[in-house]
Amino acid sequence: MLPTIDREGDVVVMIDQRKLPSQEVYVRCKTAADVARAIKTMVIRGAPAIGVAAAWGIAIGMRRSTATGTQKFAAEFQKTCDLMAATRPTAVNLFWAIERMRRCFAAAAQAGQSVDQIKDGLDREAQMIHDEDVASCRAMGAFGASVVPADAHILTHCNAGALATAGYGTALGVIRGAAEAGKTIAVFADETRPFLQGARLTAWELMRDGIDTTVITDNMSASLMGQGKVNFVVVGADRIAANGDTANKIGTYGVAVLAREHNIPFYVAAPLSTIDLRTADGSHIPIEERNAREVSHIGGAQMAPTNAKIWNPGFDVTPHRFIAGIITEKGILRAPYVETLKGAFAQGRIAELQDSQK
Repeated sequence: MLPTIDREGDVVVMIDQRKLPSQEVYVRCKTAADVARAIKTMVIRGAPAIGVAAAWGIAIGMRRSTATGTQKFAAEFQKTCDLMAATRPTAVNLFWAIERMRRCFAAAAQAGQSVDQIKDGLDREAQMIHDEDVASCRAMGAFGASVVPADAHILTHCNAGALATAGYGTALGVIRGAAEAGKTIAVFADETRPFLQGARLTAWELMRDGIDTTVITDNMSASLMGQGKVNFVVVGADRIAANGDTANKIGTYGVAVLAREHNIPFYVAAPLSTIDLRTADGSHIPIEERNAREVSHIGGAQMAPTNAKIWNPGFDVTPHRFIAGIITEKGILRAPYVETLKGAFAQGRIAELQDSQK
């Protein structure tokens, strides 16, 4: 599977996704600040992947600490966590991973462990976050494959593949799972302006897997659906509110509206760590605004007039009423999401709720 992110000793190694597909370049992050910079500048992106990156960034940051006393070590740990939390605001997996590292630290400190023991514990926790993400993606792929048509013409938006996770992918994990189950798969990848994750990353991944893939511009989706050339839509997510409203890459909301108009099931694939029960609905999800140059320029060439006003939100929110199901590592959640999302955490399992689209 694609080497999105890995750890070599006290160095975090990640593929530079800004340079794909023309170059496969790896960035070696030796410090927590290096990892934070990589997240912020989108060397690595995708909600699960940046959660893994943050955990490993904290681990290597604390591994390099020269503090011998727990009080100074704790102050450095807090500063490192704050550094990671300041990188990107929308993807809740980032904050989930940081919180896991905080709990690990607190438990070790309460148990009276030494600085070296705490460092070892943080290393183990970060590795667990990585390994659990790969396992959850494969489980999502297996569950999601069950709702993919036997002869599937799938539309996906942005990149929710191995590059957006520690491996295998969420939305692309569903596609991979369906292909592995023997289903006939053809994928249409929205280019996903302005950062072109679909054209650059999704197509690159799927073509490496030998999956039939066609890149389309974002404004071609309606025409494609109108011609009956799409029968399934699956996307990833950066944050899912308690009522099922889902934040994903800008343009996802429009795809969901089009899918509803054309009676095409629209699914979201995301791990439980992307579900944020503390956020009541989509109106409370913070939306990152990206640099205007992403819109005004492509590959260094200017596309918009100098000084033109630019609005560049990185994400939009799809209302829960457009979502046929949320595919997780424990099963497929269906409406009413206020109940099923809460139940997933309360019971530690997810019941499959039947609907007419399955």
